[in-house]
Amino acid sequence: MTPKNSDPSPQGSPPGVPQSEAFASDLLRGHTDTIVLGTLRDTERYGFEIYKTIRDATGGDYEIKEATLYATFRRLVKDGLVDAYWGDETQGGRRKYYRITDAGRAVYTRNVADWNATQRIINTLLNTAPSHTKGTN
Repeated sequence: MTPKNSDPSPQGSPPGVPQSEAFASDLLRGHTDTIVLGTLRDTERYGFEIYKTIRDATGGDYEIKEATLYATFRRLVKDGLVDAYWGDETQGGRRKYYRITDAGRAVYTRNVADWNATQRIINTLLNTAPSHTKGTN
C-alpha cells in the first residue's frame, strides 16, 4: 500500500506507512483466503485478473502481493476450496484459471458470517465508552 501522505511513520509501523494503514493491511492479510474466494463467487478467473479485481474493488488502496496471492492459490487448491486448470488461449500465453468449489463456497459463506459477527462485536466495543459521571456507578 502506498501512503497518501508523507508524515513520518509512528513507531512500530514499516517506514513510510502510517500506523493505521499498516494495521489495516494486517487485518486484510488475515482474510486473504476469503477475499480470493469472494472474487471467484460468480465466475472463474485467472491469477492476474483476481489481483486486478481486488485492487480495483478498493480503488487501488489495497494491492495483494504476488507471492501472497500465489501462495493463497496453492493453499486453496490443496484444501479443495478452489480448482485450477490451464486455459486454452489461442493468442498470448496460457493462463491458469481458478474456480471456486462447493466446499469453497461453504467456507466463504462461513467466513463472511464469522467476519460479520466479529465486526458487530468490535463495532459495539469501539462505540461503547463507559459512562463515568460523578456520583454514578
